[in-house]
Amino acid sequence: MSEGPNGDEPPHYQGHRSRLRRRLLEAGGEAVADYELLELLLFRAIPRRDVKPIAKALIARFGSFAEVVAAPPARLAEIAGVSEASIAEFKIVEAAARRFAKGVLTKRRSIGSSGEVIDYCRTAMAFEGREAFRVLFLDKKNGLIADETQGVGTVDQTPVYPREVVRRALELSATALILVHNHPSGDPTPSTQDVKMTLDIIAVAEPLGVAVHDHIIVGRDGHASLKSLRLI
Repeated sequence: MSEGPNGDEPPHYQGHRSRLRRRLLEAGGEAVADYELLELLLFRAIPRRDVKPIAKALIARFGSFAEVVAAPPARLAEIAGVSEASIAEFKIVEAAARRFAKGVLTKRRSIGSSGEVIDYCRTAMAFEGREAFRVLFLDKKNGLIADETQGVGTVDQTPVYPREVVRRALELSATALILVHNHPSGDPTPSTQDVKMTLDIIAVAEPLGVAVHDHIIVGRDGHASLKSLRLI
């Protein structure tokens, strides 16, 4: 075992870091707990400190690995020991996850309310602190033309204008839409207003030859499909 700079034994966390990295590489991500994944990120930002207490404090505050990396920087900074460099590491992972999910979705020749769509929507929106409404615009073969956020609201509502949604579809020459929004409460159960808004968009879109394939609601606790629930 190598010694520290003053001839002392190296800090205990150095051996822990090596073991944790080895376990990740040999056994895969499923072999490490959420707080250990956070440790692996914090190793880069905080090279000379035991980061396990910080990682566990983050899980205690936010609940899971996904909720930590998606948390607003200001809230992350409230945790003792979390530096700007640490927050940057979390945001790199968040951005990478979103781009990976979108890349999988974009490469599909044809999409619908598939697992890939739901995975992408949950990655992009499930942990947002405010409600947001986005639209996936599709061509005749259900290929993705564009994915655009149409509105961002408060913690429990977003203004949506059906004619604006359909106008944008016509501008993009889209023939079908998948509507998506999130529930920051975590519960994806559709509200009466969610169903009404969807029906309003369908009423404007269908006469113009634009179909609404589905409306997917995502939250920390799962997702809901209005089509699968036979609400549209």
